[in-house]
Amino acid sequence: MYDIKWIRENADAFEKGRKRRGLEPLSTQLLALDDARRAAIGELQKAQERRNAASKEIGAAMKAGDAAKAEALKAEVALIKENWPSLEEAERYAIAELDAALASIPNTPLAEVPDGADEHDNVEVARWGEPRTFDFTPKEHFDIGEGLGFMDFEAAARLSGARFVVNKGPLARLERALAQFMLDLHTGEHGYMEVNPPLLVRDDAMFGTAQLPKFREDQFGAVRQLTYDEAFDAAVEAGDDVSKFRPTMDYWLIPTAEVPLTNLVRECILDESQLPLRMTAGTYCFRAEAGAAGKDTRGMIRQHQFYKVELVSITTPEQSLEEHERMTGCAEKILQALDLPYRKVVLCTGDMGFASQKTYDLEVWLPGQGKYREISSCSVCGDFQARRMNARFRAASGATAGGAATNDGKPRFVHTLNGSGVAVGRAMVAVLENYQEADGSVTVPLALRPYMGGLTKIERT
Repeated sequence: MYDIKWIRENADAFEKGRKRRGLEPLSTQLLALDDARRAAIGELQKAQERRNAASKEIGAAMKAGDAAKAEALKAEVALIKENWPSLEEAERYAIAELDAALASIPNTPLAEVPDGADEHDNVEVARWGEPRTFDFTPKEHFDIGEGLGFMDFEAAARLSGARFVVNKGPLARLERALAQFMLDLHTGEHGYMEVNPPLLVRDDAMFGTAQLPKFREDQFGAVRQLTYDEAFDAAVEAGDDVSKFRPTMDYWLIPTAEVPLTNLVRECILDESQLPLRMTAGTYCFRAEAGAAGKDTRGMIRQHQFYKVELVSITTPEQSLEEHERMTGCAEKILQALDLPYRKVVLCTGDMGFASQKTYDLEVWLPGQGKYREISSCSVCGDFQARRMNARFRAASGATAGGAATNDGKPRFVHTLNGSGVAVGRAMVAVLENYQEADGSVTVPLALRPYMGGLTKIERT
């Protein structure tokens, strides 16, 4: 989210960033909204100042015995009080209108991000591993899983509809093994702290990481009917009028663990010594896949529910770009340990995410499809999310923050980063397709065998 003061002082840079994303100019409209906000605030302040002054003048008039003047001043104060609610409403409306406009604006790309319209303009920067040569025609993962008898899309459809799967037996264990292997590597070797966060969050958390309001249609919501006591307690906790408490509680199913992990620092002022703060979590994620009709309708590539290991870092502004390279490298280590060929691409301005300043995608080779598919996306967001969450840090007085003098000790916004480390379902897809054998069996990668009870091959039983 942007600071309107920054836009006012850097309108050209702001518009340049929008143009690179293929968006129309907006600074003139935003500054007009800010002018209206300032005017509304000014009118309320002027009314308050006049009310305070008139109140003092009433006392002076009465002391001087000037009853007529005192009555006139009282009438003026009464009129101000009468108009006060409309002035407050005008101020609230002007502030809300500007905030809503600012909340809908995507982050500005970094200078090194390549310009482009869509995924066709992304730039490959590295490639690792050689795709395996098969002496048979490799199958796609859903044919492999169904052939083994352990992947059931029909049963899932009866339970939940399209874009769900039921994995059984060794495939269920393989999915669990992948997640545990990733978490062990990230916590044991990469220095991330494992967190087990809630899967249900409220509006503020989704707003903080920019899933709301723009991407509301991509989310799954949950509404719970509260008991009288629960509704009363919720109203007290929120500081609301208990006579007007709501009978329901609205939640969102998380689309990624980025949401709860990043929001752990919302409305906090951290000490610089705590940064960088690195967290990881393995969670189920839920996405409506709005607009995905006809895309990856078979298999596990694009589902409403999937498991993913997420990486989140909270840093100082001076650390964030280096941390971005480090985080992406941590995700790459997962694919290298599994011996899965992949390529690394930097997303162009037209394909990068709403909150991102720069994004690397890791695309794993899928021999069944004969192409690379995204398995991890690692983004640096600058202070874009931190402003939405009011997440800040403070250097010690007289100290420096990453080399930048901060002798005033004032809090600064943190920088946030997030990445898949990696998508577990897609990793299983990659394992099935890259380790498949001619007889329909699947060899278990060496790195996963300790998590599979020593099983070396998955076969139909």
